[in-house]
Amino acid sequence: MKHFFVAIGFLLLFSGSIISGKNPPGYDNNWHQWRGPNATGEALQGNPPIEWNENKNVKWKIEIPGKGHATPIAWGNQLIVQSAIPVENNTTQGGDNYRFIVFSIDRNSGKTSWEKTVKEEVVQERIQETASLSSNSPITDGEYIYAYFGSRGLYCLDFDGNIIWERDFGHLQKRNDFGEGSSPALYDDKLVILWDHEGQSSIFCVDKNTGQDVWKQNRNEPSSWSTPLIIEYNGKVQVITSASNRVRSYHLDDGQVIWECSGLTSNVIPHPVYADGILYVMSGYRGNALMAIQIGGAEGDISSSDAVPWTYNRDTPYVPSPLLANEKLYFLRSNNGSLSCLDAKNGQVHYSGVRLEGTGTVYSSPVGVQDRLYLPSGSGRTYVIKQGPECEILAVNDLTDGFYASPVIIGNDLYLRGFQYLYCVSDE
Repeated sequence: MKHFFVAIGFLLLFSGSIISGKNPPGYDNNWHQWRGPNATGEALQGNPPIEWNENKNVKWKIEIPGKGHATPIAWGNQLIVQSAIPVENNTTQGGDNYRFIVFSIDRNSGKTSWEKTVKEEVVQERIQETASLSSNSPITDGEYIYAYFGSRGLYCLDFDGNIIWERDFGHLQKRNDFGEGSSPALYDDKLVILWDHEGQSSIFCVDKNTGQDVWKQNRNEPSSWSTPLIIEYNGKVQVITSASNRVRSYHLDDGQVIWECSGLTSNVIPHPVYADGILYVMSGYRGNALMAIQIGGAEGDISSSDAVPWTYNRDTPYVPSPLLANEKLYFLRSNNGSLSCLDAKNGQVHYSGVRLEGTGTVYSSPVGVQDRLYLPSGSGRTYVIKQGPECEILAVNDLTDGFYASPVIIGNDLYLRGFQYLYCVSDE
């Protein structure tokens, strides 16, 4: 979450001229952003266990203080985890005092390499119980860590935990105490922050070396929680944003709108995904909407045009983002364990609304590797399902903690950030 809760939940972002973002060298062996190497939810390599429990295939388990539903990122031997920790005797000035902390965890041992408090602040606003004050995931270019806490700021740290620069964007006024959750997107030397709320919404593009604005555009949008997606198509780099009024594409260089369209519901959270020239956007609050958009030739208002080759209007997710893997889209219905699979090219339904028992509320987004997908849930149950046109359950795994953050896969290790603990699941 990405990731984030909203309403009753959490949110938890190819080849040749068609790629998803410009990724840092070595990205395929790492998990540098909340939806993985290509922002599709798919690990490009790896072979984590299919089965585990508290006494089987748990390499290590550590407690993470505070509360944070942000999905960790991983680079080299470091896992980067964010949390908001209440300060003892923290109630003051009509609010609660919190420390906003970045942790570096050694991937092999689970030991804390360092921790850095980037901000201590009295928080005046209230958020729903299922949300957290640390639901925005960090991102890295392999040289620096960009830790984002929304209204508490954006921080550039080196891999030793030293703050290089920081940036305050102001204060978000989110709808109905739903909390925050959008994460940064990164391309070359530019970071993009989506700032949709009940005040003046904006999108910021900042220099990753200084945190200063490259450009800023105001937006006519209410609160949304989706993370921007940056893609390159035929030499043109675009920033894609999903929101209630419009899906928009901006030039990364200057922030000018390339194309836009309507068609999603309100309270947009799921991260767009992209491959082979086709973008997929979806939402599932008070309605259902999924649109496939052909990037080539899209310009101006493309609503109901040939640039939208197919749509699907049932069983779409409210909070979880989709998985795009092997030319198939996998997604959940609303915030529950009902899984659908569609052909990404033409929208053909392979299966829809298959109920996965015992999950309770699901805010985690599924991830994939090889021929399978992993889906954790708030109940602590994780389903492992074979990818393909039929919903074949390979394993059902239960742990004592619950999960709203999304999984991370590095090689043969699966990392699960729970309400209280961080797990490394591995058979090595």
